[in-house]
Amino acid sequence: MREQRKKKTNSMDTKYKNTYTMNKKNYCVIMAGGVGSRFWPFSRNEHPKQFLDFFGTGRSLLQMTVDRFRPFVPIENILIVTNILYRNQVLSQIPDLSASQVLCEPARRNTAPCIAYASARIKAMEKAKNREGEKVNIVVAPSDHLILQEDKFQQVIQQGFDFIEQNDALLTLGMKPTRPETGYGYIQMGEKDKGEIYKVKAFTEKPNIELAKVFLGSGDFLWNSGIFIWSLQSILSAFQSFLPEIANKFTDGQTMMGTANEDTFIQNIFPTCPNISIDYGVMEKAQNVYVLPSDFGWSDLGTWGSLYELSKKDAEANVTLHSEAMYYNSHGNVVTLPKGHLAVIQGLEDCIVAESNGVLLICKREAEQQIRQFFMDAEVKFEGKFN
Repeated sequence: MREQRKKKTNSMDTKYKNTYTMNKKNYCVIMAGGVGSRFWPFSRNEHPKQFLDFFGTGRSLLQMTVDRFRPFVPIENILIVTNILYRNQVLSQIPDLSASQVLCEPARRNTAPCIAYASARIKAMEKAKNREGEKVNIVVAPSDHLILQEDKFQQVIQQGFDFIEQNDALLTLGMKPTRPETGYGYIQMGEKDKGEIYKVKAFTEKPNIELAKVFLGSGDFLWNSGIFIWSLQSILSAFQSFLPEIANKFTDGQTMMGTANEDTFIQNIFPTCPNISIDYGVMEKAQNVYVLPSDFGWSDLGTWGSLYELSKKDAEANVTLHSEAMYYNSHGNVVTLPKGHLAVIQGLEDCIVAESNGVLLICKREAEQQIRQFFMDAEVKFEGKFN
């Protein structure tokens, strides 16, 4: 089964190679409001991971995300949804955005309210262009993912836009798994639809290692990337059907979107939205949900472990980022200190050593899931001083 799918994916690569289309009716919504506490202390409340340059390329994760959508979406149609605390950082890192393109959440309410807000704004933008009712397509993506094969990514996005243009569908990108990963949700593929696109049979929460091995071996499961493509009409209809408590709030205030009254409206209604993900609120309930199996070197870069796997290693499998390090009888560590600092490490195995802005973290790589708890404990004990 997997061999057959691989061959068809190669034919798709040939069909879509260098056929990217800049379409004035394409929009991009980038979700950039998270704190990234699993990357503490490198990622902090005031400067979270989407604004960081992890690999010394001179570009933050947010900047790289915007860059990869420029071939498809006019810059004026890119919206970044973030927490109000990060508005100025977004504008500083993406200077060709106008202030109106940064949608500020007054409270964190997960991905469904975020997407509903952006959709309402896009509806207002289309009305201002006298295109209300015409079909427009939207790609939604997190700001903190890493894509290693940009050309393949752009081929997949173009294929997704082409599918949505012809279908009333909610499309998500599913990553072909390479290991039994317990840190991602999974998507089970159902019946094949068109080309390489499948109906979604089921969404599955993060599995234990035994179940993850079963998923990997079956060939029918994909990692849930959190990247979506749909038309404005399809997502608004889905909200009305499955999350009317959110949809009605934005419908009631639609005339204020894109006006001087928008900020006040959002300040009042956004905190009253339920805290719910788009996956749980819409994707798991709708019948017109499809998945496009993809393979373009994807990582959600959600943990120190994923950063370790993606980084260049020395002969003893140690990773050094930003700083300098000397290792003695040490293996499998990831070390990041401020630029210009030196770490001398002896007898350390499979650890994270991270120092940033007055906090030094040393813990086993296998214990990385506890870092969020360390973050929360420090916030309580030191009243937010080190968060």
